Amino acid sequence: MLIIMKVPVMFLLFSIPTMLFAQNNRVNLLIGTYTHTGKSKGIYVYDYDLLTGDATLKSSVESDNPSFITVSSDTRYVYAANENGEGKGAVSAYALDAASGKLTFLNRQLTQGDSPCHVVTDREGTHVVVSNYSGGSISVFPIQPDGSLGAMKQLIQHEGSGPNRDRQQKPHVHSAFFSPDQKRIYVQDLGTDKINIYEYHPESQDTPLVPALHPYAKSAAGGGPRHIAQSSDGRYVYLVQEMTAQVLVYRQDNGKLEPIQEVGINEDGFSGSNGAADINLSPDGRFLYASNRGDANTLAIYQVSPADGKLAKVGNQSVLGRGPRNFSISPDGKFLLVANQNTDEVVVFARDSKTGLLNDTGNRIAVGAPVCLVFASL
Repeated sequence: MLIIMKVPVMFLLFSIPTMLFAQNNRVNLLIGTYTHTGKSKGIYVYDYDLLTGDATLKSSVESDNPSFITVSSDTRYVYAANENGEGKGAVSAYALDAASGKLTFLNRQLTQGDSPCHVVTDREGTHVVVSNYSGGSISVFPIQPDGSLGAMKQLIQHEGSGPNRDRQQKPHVHSAFFSPDQKRIYVQDLGTDKINIYEYHPESQDTPLVPALHPYAKSAAGGGPRHIAQSSDGRYVYLVQEMTAQVLVYRQDNGKLEPIQEVGINEDGFSGSNGAADINLSPDGRFLYASNRGDANTLAIYQVSPADGKLAKVGNQSVLGRGPRNFSISPDGKFLLVANQNTDEVVVFARDSKTGLLNDTGNRIAVGAPVCLVFASL
């Protein structure tokens, strides 16, 4: 049962770092997939209508397990983490023609870490940072003038373990996100229950990432840090913990993260297995969403307090499928799309900007093992 809460008239704005602008109410939607299932072949580019929520396939390119992708801020280039093991983990670079949606392969670099599962680029387009899950490391590559990737500049190996002997026997780096001011990068390590914090120095020839004065923030023991969302001013960081399906809220002060709240994703009485995955703020910052896979297959909806960044649970929404690996909110905030990996489709929800609640539009995008959804302006 959903509990609807009134939202105050005045609130502090939180937002996605860069608002995308649509051309004729249309944007590109890029989908990364797992190809080892045999149901998909790589990366897919769709024309997405911001008025209706309809998506039409524009192009695709073959790629090996491009499970997570990112688009440069100028939308000219795409970078994909090729999530493979046995020394074959890699990151691939593509040129994107926004009008046609065509992706042209540029080059590929090995990450020197197995199972790269997340990739991010800085706002100025100077570096790509890849998170190696099985390798427990992060790889940093310079971006060349033509958008291709240069030789690896830095490889940082994490150390340590966590209390869960089955899942936390060693580091498992799951994601890396730049702070809104681009001065720091937060690296989530599921295996060690830490958010590792690095200062970012893009001008450095050898070490663009340097441990910060406050080099890490702990999560709950056995929580399993996975992804974060950040307020637009960087004051608040929201961490989704995969193994406990809890969201941990931090207040950021001069680079130090102080935990101030922990809230559950699941509905009251839930006793099944967890697999919390993704977390995102609405473009206006008034609502936060977090996904849980496992036996739940729901999105939790929270209202964000404008006073202190804390969360109040609004309710849970079924994702109408299985394995909500990743989800994305359209640039205008009107739609929320969920990549249901295990049921081979993307489900499109309409989002109420006043209540944060979601309604099924009936729109579906059929694609094998969808993992990552990224909007890019035309």
